[in-house]
Amino acid sequence: MRLTLHTDYALRLLTYLGLDPERRRTIEEIASHFGISRNHLMKVALTLAQKGFIDGARGRNGGLTLRRPPAEISIGAVVRATEDNFTLVECFDPATNTCPIASACLLKQPFAEAVRAFLAVLDGYTLADMLGNPGALRSMRRLLSVPA
Repeated sequence: MRLTLHTDYALRLLTYLGLDPERRRTIEEIASHFGISRNHLMKVALTLAQKGFIDGARGRNGGLTLRRPPAEISIGAVVRATEDNFTLVECFDPATNTCPIASACLLKQPFAEAVRAFLAVLDGYTLADMLGNPGALRSMRRLLSVPA
């Protein structure tokens, strides 16, 4: 299982906003702190806004903020919202499946079970869990040069 950069950047963006949930942050600021493309991060922010994770405001005092408290943002929900699909093997998608043994193959079941287990683990964590360890939080702030 490999997550896309879109999901990776989404989790980074949410983590950054979660460091100070009341403060608006700009795309430029976040992109600069993580060393990632501003344009790519704009697409990620659009996805997160459309899916109800963040709010964006334009203008002089504009920026991004979390729409919900970090404790209400499930990591599993973010991954589901930002991943294109969870088709681990070709036979998961009947529209594109060309495997001649798909109808008799028993591999589909364990792979489907693995995806469900993967998402179930992520569902057990929230953004607040990722920000809840004071030592890790201090380290993140220091690494990103974000004041407390």
